Amino acid sequence: MIYAEVTPNPATMKFVSNHILAQNGSIYEFNSEDETKLAPFAQRLFSFPFVSKVFITQNFITLTKIDGLEWDDVMLELREYISNYLNSGNDLFLEGVDAKEDDNAETSATGITDHSKASTPIEERIVELLDEYIRPAVEGDGGAIHFKSFEEGKLNVVLKGACSGCPSSSVTLKAGIKALFDRMLPEVKEVVAEEL
Repeated sequence: MIYAEVTPNPATMKFVSNHILAQNGSIYEFNSEDETKLAPFAQRLFSFPFVSKVFITQNFITLTKIDGLEWDDVMLELREYISNYLNSGNDLFLEGVDAKEDDNAETSATGITDHSKASTPIEERIVELLDEYIRPAVEGDGGAIHFKSFEEGKLNVVLKGACSGCPSSSVTLKAGIKALFDRMLPEVKEVVAEEL
């Protein structure tokens, strides 16, 4: 079963499944069809000429469309296609497309495990706060957020999926993330996001 949700980013739509699509919090982001050799599902989604990015994690897919096209014109077709593909039992990923602990934009399928990058007690606390308070809200909007680094009061995070390129992501950073850290971990003086 698939249903579509609007995200704060007008260029993206979130398609939610009642089945797990990516195990253990893995994230797969494809910025072009060239990156989908071991991901037949993503490759098929790029066969729609208006799809410009595919993001897959847990139980949802976030698709980014090209400008000049309205979601209302294609949403039902996409939802039906995704549902049929998933119900057919076809593979989403082939062996070898394992999520990598790498946030390099050139990597076709990227999975980031935040805890692997936390090396100090304060970084571990930052990751805990992101996991508990921020991640659920960001995932609810079709995106993902990951700890990248913390140095001299500056927290660097990575935004993916619907958050990448979203006009309201700066509001999320200032009103949501920074406000949370002001209350719960004032050692964080600034929050900076990288979009991959």
